[in-house]
Amino acid sequence: MAQALKLEDLEIMRTLGTGAFGRVKIARVKATGEFIALKSLKKQHIIRTKQVDHVASEHHILRITNHPFLVNMKGFCQDPSYLYFGMEFVPGGDLFTYLRKVGKFDSTQAMLFAGQITLMFEYLHSMNIIYRDLKPENLLISADGYLKLTDFGFAKIVEERTYTLCGTPEYIAPEVLLNKGHYKPVDWWTLGVIIYEMLAGIDPFNDDDPMLIYQKILKCKYQFPRNFDAHAKSLVKHLLVIDLSKRYGNLKKKAEDIKRHRWFKNLDWNELVNKNIKMPYVPFLPSAGDTSHFVDYPDSYSNAPALNSAHDPFINWNS
Repeated sequence: MAQALKLEDLEIMRTLGTGAFGRVKIARVKATGEFIALKSLKKQHIIRTKQVDHVASEHHILRITNHPFLVNMKGFCQDPSYLYFGMEFVPGGDLFTYLRKVGKFDSTQAMLFAGQITLMFEYLHSMNIIYRDLKPENLLISADGYLKLTDFGFAKIVEERTYTLCGTPEYIAPEVLLNKGHYKPVDWWTLGVIIYEMLAGIDPFNDDDPMLIYQKILKCKYQFPRNFDAHAKSLVKHLLVIDLSKRYGNLKKKAEDIKRHRWFKNLDWNELVNKNIKMPYVPFLPSAGDTSHFVDYPDSYSNAPALNSAHDPFINWNS
């Protein structure tokens, strides 16, 4: 259960990543020695870009979710300039960096990662949460080699459909581009993109021009490279489908159609979710709090001291 944090109880260290609203730093809890990832969000920028509802939604979703393949929230606080989310520190870096380093994965490794993503979405969708921003940068690698999904800024609890245009160009589902309303199937489309990218080393709709990317997506125009695993190709074809009535994950059996696909024939799903399968890649971590798997970022600002947030009206942490 996430608790209130106090910045003075933390030793805030180097930056792990940056984004439009702020940055993520590694921090050590002074009393326990535990390392966490401290995500700071600029209030002024959030208000100016009218993202208050998105941030409140992210905070709520982080509080109500708990799954071995999701990054868990440890605590939260705020000061006059920033909101702070204390998150589980995942030391192995992100899947994007690892995939670019090795080029592409073999079928077994891609299948194990895809299986974990399938379980992430099955869990989130059971709570009517759509994620909407799956990409390798948002998949972190744990010390045991398993994945953790992070960055819930675009995630949303939806009962039927929503119309917000959001996501990363190469991964956006066609129904989002058409602005006719979208729902859980968007996540299964992105799973298809990720499977293709893990096995080919490049995403299926790649282009330097975003508009051409969108055109390819709307036409579902892509080609498989030679030596692409035949079973994985079959699953990708069932996921990258414009017709929602035919897209795997959105049929009567929902995620079961994906889990029962022949690419996953030899996968024990219970062993996977319980982390009893040894991962093909386990990051080398010489010490607790090791950050060698993250890119170096310059520190452009220092964190202000924490104030008592009980009367700060910006966000009600108890809602």
